[in-house]
Amino acid sequence: MVCSRCIMVVRNEIEKAGLHPLQVELGEVEIQEDLDKDSLKAFDRQLRQFGFELIDDRKSRTIEKIKNLIVELVHHSDEHIHTNLSDYIAGHVNQEYNYVSNLFSEIEGTTIEKYFIAQKIEKVKELLVYDELSISEIADRMGYSSVAYLSNQFKKYTGLTPSYYKTLKEHKRRSIADL
Repeated sequence: MVCSRCIMVVRNEIEKAGLHPLQVELGEVEIQEDLDKDSLKAFDRQLRQFGFELIDDRKSRTIEKIKNLIVELVHHSDEHIHTNLSDYIAGHVNQEYNYVSNLFSEIEGTTIEKYFIAQKIEKVKELLVYDELSISEIADRMGYSSVAYLSNQFKKYTGLTPSYYKTLKEHKRRSIADL
């Protein structure tokens, strides 16, 4: 789950299944009931209709937690990280960064840093489409050291400059879940 609508859909499906959610957050659900394997499989099939799945192994939960930390940081927080990304992640997942970095790359086929940059670029696209902030203000808000650095990274990932992207009539943003 990567957004508030995802949480709403999952909570609704839990309740439709006759279960009682204690907590539904980004990537984590706690229910009152203990489910047997057959009930878990049935509920997993129900969630898959909406593009979700149950994650039951430790490694997958760690990857999902990392993704949720990054999505929360980039898309749902106005504060910048005051430490580097590796320390931030290691501190929140309580594991060595080298281990989680290798695990993430192995399972996701990309690095944590590239995933983070992809999320930032999608947020920059969103801010450009809203047209409420200048490129300089967007660079500052997203933690870039300069407009030039933002522009270079944006062009590297999209093939377009931020200024040109802003002028496009048809904006091609990607869903957070597709990154």
